[in-house]
Order: sequence, then C-alpha cells, then structure tokens
Amino acid sequence: AVLLVDAVKGVQAQTLFNLEQAQKQGLKIIGAVNKIDLPQAKVEEIKKELADVLNVSAESILAISGKEGTNIDLLLKEIIEKVPAPSQLENADFKALVFDSKYDSFSGVIAYIRVFSGQIKKGEEAYLIATKTNLQVKEIGYFLPQLSEGSVLKAGEIGYIKTGIKEPLRVRVGDTLISSKVLTQGKQDLSSLALLAYQDPRQVLFLSLYTRDADQFPSLKDALLKLQLNDPALRFESESKLALGRGFRCGFLGALHGYF
Repeated sequence: AVLLVDAVKGVQAQTLFNLEQAQKQGLKIIGAVNKIDLPQAKVEEIKKELADVLNVSAESILAISGKEGTNIDLLLKEIIEKVPAPSQLENADFKALVFDSKYDSFSGVIAYIRVFSGQIKKGEEAYLIATKTNLQVKEIGYFLPQLSEGSVLKAGEIGYIKTGIKEPLRVRVGDTLISSKVLTQGKQDLSSLALLAYQDPRQVLFLSLYTRDADQFPSLKDALLKLQLNDPALRFESESKLALGRGFRCGFLGALHGYF
C-alpha cells in the first residue's frame, strides 16, 4: 500500500487509521509525501513526521507531486520492487472483489473489480454473492486511466466490467463476483466463497431529506441510489411526514460525511 500524506497538512487521524488497517493485513507500506508543488508545502518536516510514524528513515520517504508528475517514476519503481506480486491463480474458479462502481445511462452499472483468482471474458455469465444477482458481462477492460476495452481480466489484475444492470442497489462495493459456473457445481453455501477483505460500515448519524416539490421525490431517490454506488457507507429508507410529505431517512458515518 502507498501511504500518501499531504505536504501541507501532514499526518492526520485518517492517516493513522488507514496505516493500522494496512498493517493488520500484513501489507508492505511505501510512504510518500504528496503535493510538494504547493507554495506552503513543508516537505522535509512532513517527511520526518511520516518517517517517525512508519519507523523508517526520512530518506526512504518519497516526495512527489501527482499534479506535476514529480518523482512519480520513482514511486512506480518502488512499488514494482517492494510490493509482492499477486498470486497468479489463473486456473482456479473466477473470483473478484467489487471495489467501486458507477452508473451509465446506456450501459447500466459499471463495476470496478480486482480479480483474485481465475479469469473472466466478455459475454460470460457471473454472479454477485451478496445481492444474489446474475449478470452477463457486456464489456470488459482496463483503466489507462480512461476506460479501455480489453478481452479478458485475469488473477492479479484490476479493471472494469459493464454489467448491463439498471438497478444500482444490485451492485455493492465490497461484494464478491464469481463465475456462474460455480452455481452448477452443487455448492449450497455460496457465502463461504465471499471475500473477507471488506466490512460493511456502520452508520452513526441520521438525518431526513425532503424535496420542496413533491414531484421531485423520484429524482431524489434516483440520485441517492447512484450516490450509493460508490459510497457504500450511505444508507437510506423512505419515510413520510404529514407536514413535509415523502422523503428519506439517511444514515452516514458521521457529521462530516452527512454534511457533504
């Protein structure tokens, strides 16, 4: 994992939280200070701060600028040299993690996936374990960084698939995608095949949203469904009040999440 720290703000609470999560999974950590192009950047000070957190020398922390591309070649080299290659289980059954998704009015839900084993091709049938949803892969490809169509995604690769699914709730971040062939192999407990890297976030802040115009209720629902595609922490359910009409009770991670 690459641990990025802002060259102005330095180590934050979320930095320590994400570091702890990565260490629990036994990941190799590469430290980098980003946004060194900003005039108020405190590069050497933040490098030392991050080095202390990682218990490494300040010289091993990379100073980069994602905006201007400064030292990005060194960061990529560091990733190649220090991060272990994924296990190439190409002969096993297909299994992938949905780590993000977006909605396209023409293609439906486009799922971003990381393939843990096996491979998948355009036209093949697949199955989402959590939502018990069958789908046919309409298109497959990579991020270059734009979506670039390919022919196959194999173990150790990330990419996208166009699912053709028009209901956003059927594709959840954190769900496990498997080959539909597994369904015919007599395995009853498909939940045992689910990848365990993801945990559902728990909502701690709740608020109600209502539209000024009752006719906008369907539009609000559609917007929340699409937002939920790449924000799995958002939960909502319909409610109604005599004075306000129909609306939604929404759950968030906290005050900052709810504000945005």
